[in-house]
Amino acid sequence: MTEETTGSAAVGRHVRVVLVDDHRMFRTGVQAEIGETARTGVEVVGEAADVDQAVTVITATRPEVVLLDVHLPGGGGVEVLRRCAPLMAAAENPVRFLALSVSDAAEDVIGVIRGGARGYVTKTITGTDLVNSVFRVQEGDAVFSPRLAGFVLDAFASTDAPPVDEDLDRLTQREREVLRLIARGYAYKEIAKQLFISVKTVESHVSAVLRKLQLSNRHELTRWATARRLV
Repeated sequence: MTEETTGSAAVGRHVRVVLVDDHRMFRTGVQAEIGETARTGVEVVGEAADVDQAVTVITATRPEVVLLDVHLPGGGGVEVLRRCAPLMAAAENPVRFLALSVSDAAEDVIGVIRGGARGYVTKTITGTDLVNSVFRVQEGDAVFSPRLAGFVLDAFASTDAPPVDEDLDRLTQREREVLRLIARGYAYKEIAKQLFISVKTVESHVSAVLRKLQLSNRHELTRWATARRLV
């Protein structure tokens, strides 16, 4: 379950893809790298920058594969997967998801795989390997960057460990997003801008997180998040 490194293009094959990432320049780069259909066989049929856009575009275009970022305004990649569950479960022409993220945190990897994604690769992947991964996911394979496969095997193979972190499970998806950004050192204004919410709403989410986790301040929160590899 590792990335293939063959250099040949997917000759004679074709796959329709939607790109979901909140950074326009990154989407443009991926489009330029893999979206030359005659060369790669990949046709990019839509793009989206947040959860609502993603669900709308995916529902309208019904691609074979969605390249999905984990951290998105509006609830994150897990929310996209939740809302697109009927499309993933379709008997004919199911939509399959491949997470493509800068994050290599175990919690992110396991979260989207539990949500139904067929694989998870990081943004350090080469264009050739990404094309190969897209076709493998289209065919029903599971694809992971080498180090990340271990997270999934550990999470799903262990019968002794609880399937979820009970403390983390108390938080809503938006509270998890705010927690992660706080732990990374973002100011309230920066978080508000990134998540398209008000500073007051950020403050409310932080208060709720501290209360639910029984922590006193953002320094304790940062230590808590770091210990769980959420940063």
